[in-house]
Amino acid sequence: MKTDTAARAAAQEPPIPFIIRHLYGLAIALVAIMVGFGALAEDTADDDDDGALAREFRYGTICTATARAAQRACRNEGREVFWTAIGNCANVSDPIAASECSDDAKADRRAEMALCGDRFDARRDLCFALGKDAYEPTFDPADFVDPMEIGVTVAANPYFPLEQGRRWVYAGDGETIVVTVRDETKLIGGVTCLVVNDRVEEDGAVVEDTEDWYAQDVLGNVWYCGEIARNYERVEGEAAAELVDVDGSWKAFRDYARPGIVMQAVPRMSDVYRQEFALREAEDAAQIVMLDGTATVAAASCHGTCLITREFTPVQPDVEEYKYYAPGIGLILEVDPEGNRVELVEFTR
Repeated sequence: MKTDTAARAAAQEPPIPFIIRHLYGLAIALVAIMVGFGALAEDTADDDDDGALAREFRYGTICTATARAAQRACRNEGREVFWTAIGNCANVSDPIAASECSDDAKADRRAEMALCGDRFDARRDLCFALGKDAYEPTFDPADFVDPMEIGVTVAANPYFPLEQGRRWVYAGDGETIVVTVRDETKLIGGVTCLVVNDRVEEDGAVVEDTEDWYAQDVLGNVWYCGEIARNYERVEGEAAAELVDVDGSWKAFRDYARPGIVMQAVPRMSDVYRQEFALREAEDAAQIVMLDGTATVAAASCHGTCLITREFTPVQPDVEEYKYYAPGIGLILEVDPEGNRVELVEFTR
């Protein structure tokens, strides 16, 4: 009789592993709930942006409204990555590792939200320089020259000469960069653009191979119309680098992207202008900072004749470069705020 009673008691007692599993599931659920409350609070705060966004579009501050819309898109992308990470954390069996996983996801989310804010501030600052209107430059094929005639019957832009066969070799920051003007063209928005190859190598291996598309108008301005950027990675044991992505690629008039001016025909002191515009992908801009600069590198020099620009992008708010252009040659030097230099080491006309 005593044996039967003990057996019934044992049958009614939940196994220890069963309890642990349920406690673990409860812990993970509590973590998700706590994390979720924080995320929902941020989502609710976003609702306040809707009114500001509507007012900006309504009252004509299109540039700032575009910046705010991009900020919202950035935040939403950050949320997608965050919740995917939380879902993955829920499948980690070790409670301590699961908690660390959730902490990492939260830290990454905070960093991404901060970056979204920094990008908004950078875009808004650019709007203050450019004005409040929509960016929709006139791009009429009748206003552009035949690119095959540049340097023949058409004078090249002295700071950005697109003469076929020209070749520039740069070195710095562990890279070798070879830029070549090809005798190839690409039609974009009805305008015939010239193809310029930009090839980057590290330790003899190609890490980026880009085709840039440029056009010169009848006034001498050089327009940037897009690029196809092929990014490579060296895989251990493989002789050749492997294509990993085409990030950074864009084309004017595809998905509402717009061309920009990469080099003015007549640079004007303090001018700020867009060099490209594919929202959240390609937003480089430039400012003229000096018309009579001086620089000396291995393959060229300029004494009081260099054009110096500050080039930056709201996509990477903490990145900017100062570029030195010598008349008749083009870009000869890039310097970042830390003093890192990329210099022209070889030039072929």
